[in-house]
Amino acid sequence: MPQVNFLRRTIFALSLFLAAAPYASTQETVHIDAQAPTTPFPHFWEQMFGSGRANLSLRESYRNDLRAVKQVADFKYVRFHAILDDENGVYNLDDHCQPVYNFAYVDQIYDGLLKNGVRPFVEISFMPKKLAFNPDALHAFWYKQNVSPPKSLDAWDDLIRHFAQHLVDRYGIDEVSQWYFEVWNEPNIDFWDGIPRQQSYFDLYAHTARTLKSVSPRLRVGGPATAAAAWIPDFLKFTSENHVPVDFVSTHAYADDTVENLFGTSEPVPMDERVCRALAKVKDQVKSSATPDLPLFLTEWNTQGMLGARDTIFMGPAIANTVRQCDGLVNMMSFWTFSDVFEEGGPIAKPFVGMFGLRAKGGINKPDYYAYGLLHQLGNQRIANAADDVIVTKDAEGDLIVAAWNLVDPGQQGATTTLDLDFAHLPASAHVSIERVDSDHGNVLKEYAAMGSPLDPTPAQVDELNRETALPPPEETRLTRDQLQLTLTPNTLALIKVQP
Repeated sequence: MPQVNFLRRTIFALSLFLAAAPYASTQETVHIDAQAPTTPFPHFWEQMFGSGRANLSLRESYRNDLRAVKQVADFKYVRFHAILDDENGVYNLDDHCQPVYNFAYVDQIYDGLLKNGVRPFVEISFMPKKLAFNPDALHAFWYKQNVSPPKSLDAWDDLIRHFAQHLVDRYGIDEVSQWYFEVWNEPNIDFWDGIPRQQSYFDLYAHTARTLKSVSPRLRVGGPATAAAAWIPDFLKFTSENHVPVDFVSTHAYADDTVENLFGTSEPVPMDERVCRALAKVKDQVKSSATPDLPLFLTEWNTQGMLGARDTIFMGPAIANTVRQCDGLVNMMSFWTFSDVFEEGGPIAKPFVGMFGLRAKGGINKPDYYAYGLLHQLGNQRIANAADDVIVTKDAEGDLIVAAWNLVDPGQQGATTTLDLDFAHLPASAHVSIERVDSDHGNVLKEYAAMGSPLDPTPAQVDELNRETALPPPEETRLTRDQLQLTLTPNTLALIKVQP
């Protein structure tokens, strides 16, 4: 059997090589001056992650994935839907139709996050059915959350007041003031059933924000958490004219959102540019408002998901390219999601069905898990560079850390790139270390297929997949006359450290 498995792996690897073999190659030179001016480069792309709905966080599989992703990205916040959903038992009515509040599951949810070194970015949603104007306004998601407005805004205010006061009483205002409270999720589409849609959401936002501030002015509240970067000018006009508290602006953008939805135009915009162009649009809208200095959070984003791309090595270059473009446009970006413990369409039947997370069903590390680990090593100061396939940074010790990639969109035939990094103001033979995520490193789909693509991998198989795809120690080399030559096959992400 070992010989059969070896033969199967060999044949599979050869088929992958032949299928992916490029028909051409390109060469590029990138000049990097180690003494060039730097600008701050906060790790805005890894401060927050999204993760399905609140109740999932009670599962050990969710918490295992949270801990694993925190090891490579060290994120500070997690955002999820439906903290007020009926499955968490927050809201009920007694025999006299008086509200009864129960925060037992809320405590377990937030305790679990804090125990693992992550704070909640609280999305205030969805509507408890006994508080809903329309108890039958159920969303199409598998868990059928209620998206109705409240039947009484006074009753909603009372719920929010008890919710916020309970959090302050349990965790202390010094802790909870470091959280964020975001009102609802994507109210511009089918997650909100109010009529008229925009004005009814604005009314809900005003009530929620004012109630939170009545508990403590230190609580931070914002919105409108819209899909496709919508409503920002109207939202900020409303909050300004009506003196409604707002501490941050939040919205969403995905690379496969349509150009019409994101920009209201038919102009051709490549998917790889849509997220950051949408952010640039929103940033300009905030700056043009009466509150131009509000922080901007992209509380959901992901790359394009065509042809199952979110399980592939495409993700490394796609994420890196988004980081390059979005630098300076946003305070935090929340990748949707850190885990495939995710049930919008129901329980996931098998790994690798193109879901959003960094870890597949069972806790299997995907290529973007390893890509986040590489990008986490970038320095906190950036050196400007005109190339569209590198990020050049410097760390506190003065080392240069460079991300370089060869991005090829799903379904496209790519060419191998020879990248010549030409350094100035470094010792001619400075020490270099190189790590990669590519077809041979961190590429779990190859290992999974060689294993026979089991529908339900056993814990031992999951361990084997993670062991086989774990990145090896960095390749050690030196500059040659101030230069380093890299060969980047399609959808390689490389992380290069140069020690002067």
